Amino acid sequence: MQASYRSQADRVVIIATGGTIAGTASRAAEALDYRAAQLSIGELLGGIPSLAGRSIDTEQLAMIDSKDMDHAVWRTLVPRVQWHLARPDVAGIVVTHGTDTLEETAYLLQRTLAPVKPVVLTAAMRPATSVQADGPQNLLDAITLATEHGACGVLAVLAGRVHAALDVRKIHTYRLDAFGSGDAGPLAVIEAGRLRRFREWPRGSALGAELLQSDPWPRVEIVTSHAGADGLLVDTLVALGVDGIVAAGTGNGSLHHALEAALRRAMAQGVAVRCTTRVPEGLVRLTAADALPVSLAASPQQARIELLLELLARR
Repeated sequence: MQASYRSQADRVVIIATGGTIAGTASRAAEALDYRAAQLSIGELLGGIPSLAGRSIDTEQLAMIDSKDMDHAVWRTLVPRVQWHLARPDVAGIVVTHGTDTLEETAYLLQRTLAPVKPVVLTAAMRPATSVQADGPQNLLDAITLATEHGACGVLAVLAGRVHAALDVRKIHTYRLDAFGSGDAGPLAVIEAGRLRRFREWPRGSALGAELLQSDPWPRVEIVTSHAGADGLLVDTLVALGVDGIVAAGTGNGSLHHALEAALRRAMAQGVAVRCTTRVPEGLVRLTAADALPVSLAASPQQARIELLLELLARR
């Protein structure tokens, strides 16, 4: 689906994937019992009169609840973003997404594309029919950010806070300001339609969208260290032919001794292993006692993406 809103403003492409921002509920007071991905991007934009006359192209790439995000959607999304970024008339890209896996998609886009134009992910914690609907303002803020002169990199904006893709993570299950950036803090805030920036725009080297066209993708799973953990799950994954394992450890990435032994066995059989922490704030700091490779990604989910890309690059 393609639609355009014409004016002299910089052009923005909105790629929609569904999520709560496009969700509906039977009652306006309902904030939990709703169905995600029910409204098209055209319907969402139609509910924001202030966007009339803006230069906006839309593309409905998927209609899913982001808990169901999968590799097939990613393999379509990344090249579409890359294609639109190459258009000289496009100032930036907005991707509407669900909140559950937003941090994973943002990380993937930054590592594969490292764009010199802004690619802005936005979402909502309330469905479009809610009296507390936060989607319209988040979408407006995303368009503001996508047309910000000099902005670049993959960003996320929710509740007025702008996060860099490699830092962002969901930190609350319900409240409207459900996202944070850990120790780094937000990159900027948007206040009354104006950007106030605290840090430099994210930059990096692009691995390339072509990397994702390899088939099949390596299988990378996450295991968690906890009281009473053992190596059964790791041994089972190895027997099933897993390619990589991310271990979410306690504290500074520490692992139950039985789980660590199983991970050592997995590495001896050629499985790629990376260790991170289940603690939501802070990164794992290397020590002399570390015996397994450590990931510096912000969350276990993002560490999984990093390892997945590493394995794809080896092919």
